[in-house]
Amino acid sequence: MRQYLHEILKRKDLMGYLVVSGLKAQHRNSYLGYFWWLLDPLLGVGIYYFLVVEVLKRGSEGYGGYLVVGMVAWRWLSSTVSAAARSISSQAGIVSKVYLPKAIFPFCTAVSQLINFLFGLLLIAAYLLYACIMPGASIFWLPFIMLVQFLLLLAISLIVAYASVFVKDIDNALRHVLRLWFYGSPVIWEPGRLKGYEWLLNANPMSAVLASYRSVFLNTGSPLFRQLAVTGAVSLLLIVFLLNYYSRNEHKIIKVL
Repeated sequence: MRQYLHEILKRKDLMGYLVVSGLKAQHRNSYLGYFWWLLDPLLGVGIYYFLVVEVLKRGSEGYGGYLVVGMVAWRWLSSTVSAAARSISSQAGIVSKVYLPKAIFPFCTAVSQLINFLFGLLLIAAYLLYACIMPGASIFWLPFIMLVQFLLLLAISLIVAYASVFVKDIDNALRHVLRLWFYGSPVIWEPGRLKGYEWLLNANPMSAVLASYRSVFLNTGSPLFRQLAVTGAVSLLLIVFLLNYYSRNEHKIIKVL
């Protein structure tokens, strides 16, 4: 595995190219281009705010900020997992001709979507200015929360990227899995409204991540350090295991592609 990591680090220039090309390719044929990084979560916020507040007459005071933070954080997850599923199979021409550590592709996808998320933070900042909300000292924990979510997404990306090479239906199935995960997470609904299903929140790693983002942005408290530490540690261990698995088994990818 040490040799495998060395092979990855030797290709820093290629990784930089893949990150940049991934950013460009996402909206290459759209008229609005990079503006979709802001527009997409903004449209989602508008739709769900109208549905929950105006139609269902739900949502407590400050629900707008709750929804904005949740949608931006969730978009990072959904876009990363969806793109990671195609990260290796879409590079079949390169993979079959040149030896490269295959873990490079889901890693670069995760980094590209991290940069997208940074643009999404502008939407959160705009809302905070509009609502006259000033984050407290806990905002300095934002990089830690982002690191935990990045590790979680990288672990998932390594799994789906490898599995999608051998099981083509995973890419389609992920749409439904992500939709179920979305509605099973406190993105558009508030935790108190899911009486009797607290176990679902406790088992969902995104629950602590979302709650921590809202705490630091909306100045409602501190991040959930214990839950975040557990999620980050488990994700990191899983990444180490997956990199070792890649180093031993990724030769099988070439035979399939």
